[in-house]
Amino acid sequence: MQVTETKTEGLKHGFKVVVPAETIASKVTDKIKSIGENATIPGFRKGKAPESFLRQRYEKAVMSEVLDELIQSETNKTLSERSLRPAMRPKIEIVSFDAGKDLEFTLDVEVVPEIVPVDFGTLSLDKLIAEISDDEVEKALQRLAAGRTSSEPVKEKRAAKKGDITVIDFVGSIDGVEFQGGKGDNYYLELGSGSFIPGFEDQLIGKKAGEKVDVKVPFPADYHAKDLAGKDAVFAVTVKELREKKDAEINDDFAKLFGKKSVDELRDMIRLELSREYEGVSMSNLKRVLLDALAEAHSFPVPEGMLDLEFDAIWKQVQNAKEKNQLDEDDAGKTDDELREEYRAIAERRVRLGLLLAEIGMKNKISVTDADVNRAIMMEARQFPGQEKAVFDFYNKHPEMLERIRAPLFEEKVIDFILKGVKLNEVKVSPEELYKAEAADVKKSAKKAKKPAAKKTAKAKEDAPAKETKSDKETKEKKPAKKTAKKKTDK
Repeated sequence: MQVTETKTEGLKHGFKVVVPAETIASKVTDKIKSIGENATIPGFRKGKAPESFLRQRYEKAVMSEVLDELIQSETNKTLSERSLRPAMRPKIEIVSFDAGKDLEFTLDVEVVPEIVPVDFGTLSLDKLIAEISDDEVEKALQRLAAGRTSSEPVKEKRAAKKGDITVIDFVGSIDGVEFQGGKGDNYYLELGSGSFIPGFEDQLIGKKAGEKVDVKVPFPADYHAKDLAGKDAVFAVTVKELREKKDAEINDDFAKLFGKKSVDELRDMIRLELSREYEGVSMSNLKRVLLDALAEAHSFPVPEGMLDLEFDAIWKQVQNAKEKNQLDEDDAGKTDDELREEYRAIAERRVRLGLLLAEIGMKNKISVTDADVNRAIMMEARQFPGQEKAVFDFYNKHPEMLERIRAPLFEEKVIDFILKGVKLNEVKVSPEELYKAEAADVKKSAKKAKKPAAKKTAKAKEDAPAKETKSDKETKEKKPAKKTAKKKTDK
């Protein structure tokens, strides 16, 4: 084999590779013989079919297979002998080949740059630690009790007021004709809750138990039931009972509702939960600070192909937001050229961080095990009560989607490894200061980079670094919908 380097421009390398005709012919012959020895061919005893017959039947397919194998093996050999790690799939183009002649192909590849991670011991980061006061625990306990409110009948004879709960029967009609879904018995309606269409609850304020009233209200023009939208309705309402909210009494019986024997045990549980919550916020903040420090400490070049892929993905989101008039305020008044410059800087930061974390993980033999992935899938499945099997089935049918689980798990493992080596300064703060710092970090990380990527690493709009691997393919099959809304978080 003859290899000639034709181009060296930064991270881009080009080669011309020539594979001798003799090598190709030898491999084709070996494969033809192997077929003849193992194939059962009608009209011939096993292993006795003449080579000329075998070549006539199989040579074209065998030749194609041999060429693919040679191109792959010679490409790998060319790169490994020069210690070049491809950042993306190499571009290969056959220049010339005819039966009985040499194979000549070109190999163009962009490689991963040399990455020398900073000495983690030189990094000094502040970790915010929120101290939990007794007052904070009491406030949380009160909030817990507020979520367990019940109601009791109003003892005195008085009119209904906002905040009361009325127990009502009602029948709705339009032009004297009852409509579907307009009837209810023993319905508990909190006045002022906005549960019913506008104006309904207001007309029950001032009424007493036992009264009957015709509630006249128009259905909103955008009401979901098109046959009712915009029409005037009359609801014949009977106020059967008037009730008022009763706050839960905080005592040992209340604690037992949460599996605790006493209020003191319940307070301990609340303190532990607050501690876990604050630690999560603290670590999220620390992660962003670490990524900032890593981005600031490294300035190696990034492969242009990876940068283009990352930028294209970001730009697609920007264009989609633009079409829906959902651009950030900072972006709304900018030209496409200005946005391209800023978002390309964001893409460069992501790619650089992704390569850096991958390098650190590789050098320190950090990996994500199947057990790690299974635990993550189990945690995800728990977010879909009653549909856990559907989640597992989804990943079984689409194993390629597992990369979306592996990537963040790998990132977390690498970051945890780095944090063990950096100097951490614990800074005591109040819970308010902790959340204020988190909000400031989220807002800061959501801003666009103000410098072009060519000058210096810019701040990412989102801190999630780009992966070194190809992006996952989208699948049309969706996972089951969650039954409960999940609080939106920032990564």
